[in-house]
Amino acid sequence: MYKEKATLVFDIETIPDIAKAKQIYHLDNLSDAEAFEALKNMRRQETGGSDFFRHHLHKVICISVVLRLGDTVRVWSLGDENASEAEMIKRFFTAIDKYDVSLVSWNGSGFDLPVLHYRAMLHEVTAPMYWELGDHYKEFRYNNYINRFHMRHVDLMDVLSLYQARATQPLDQIASFLGFPGKMGMEGSQVYEAYLQGNIADIRHYCETDVLNTWLIYLRFQLMRGEIMKPDYQNEIILLKNSLASSAKPHLLAFLAAWQEQEAKST
Repeated sequence: MYKEKATLVFDIETIPDIAKAKQIYHLDNLSDAEAFEALKNMRRQETGGSDFFRHHLHKVICISVVLRLGDTVRVWSLGDENASEAEMIKRFFTAIDKYDVSLVSWNGSGFDLPVLHYRAMLHEVTAPMYWELGDHYKEFRYNNYINRFHMRHVDLMDVLSLYQARATQPLDQIASFLGFPGKMGMEGSQVYEAYLQGNIADIRHYCETDVLNTWLIYLRFQLMRGEIMKPDYQNEIILLKNSLASSAKPHLLAFLAAWQEQEAKST
């Protein structure tokens, strides 16, 4: 089985699945806005303070990726702005079936992938290579996407904190710490309100800048590991800058400008 090797950095944005939550908690007599407030209150009581919804009740509205394949690197969001959740999730897992993919994320083990598992089941999306554990391809027995300590999926937040919750750090902090732009446009807590206002494009742009930060942190991680040498690292940086500069997309050009500004400050 030969497949072209690729690295896929991914990030998802979600909103509360109010329809499913109303069904589960028997809140059909409430409007969506009323149900949302009621659900947050119920969740605070369950958790002792947090109103963060359970993973299966997060509806995926955006999956953004950086794909490093062959001699190219590019960033985009799966599907168009009107794509259904099922279509986006199917596109994500299809890429894993198509290529020999190394997945990279920030907190993907703790959030993104569990959400994708539950939502893929909801939409009957198949993902045979993602779930391969060595039954059909023996190399997956020792390196698969599911085992926390395998490297076919690298959750940078997990690995860099040595799997210690008290040592984990937010993506924005580490990106800025390393001289990269960090979050741009909005924060995760603002996504639902932006969605309600119909600002899907802004959400996609925000998610794309998150995966760019994650890719840059991953390159620095690979340099630290000795998986790439300094000239290779510098070539990757040049490749990404050239890709962003030629994109003609304002949010990507803004990311590049912010990055160059950070570099200028550190020299």
